Amino acid sequence: MKERTFWETIEVKGDELLDKVKEIIAEGNVRRVRIRQKNRTIAEFPLTVGVVGAVLAPVLAAVGALAALVAECTIDVEKTQPDPVVPVVPVVPAGASDRELDEQC
Repeated sequence: MKERTFWETIEVKGDELLDKVKEIIAEGNVRRVRIRQKNRTIAEFPLTVGVVGAVLAPVLAAVGALAALVAECTIDVEKTQPDPVVPVVPVVPAGASDRELDEQC
């Protein structure tokens, strides 16, 4: 199954930064998080499926330190979403018999 990748941008105040990043990580469909102040990237880190607990602790500590230093910032979040599966349904002509339908399949 293919995945669709897209970016979402969220504006936050410094004191909301850590809570918002934790919320984003909890969603689970996140590939990468980038924190920007104006047009400058001040932090960027990839997230992989199954990253939890002790592995995230240094990242969250760094985000907490950044939150103390910035008044306002932007969080760019790269997310993935599975492409929708479209079922293939055969078109049956009006008045077709069962035998004709069997021949089409």
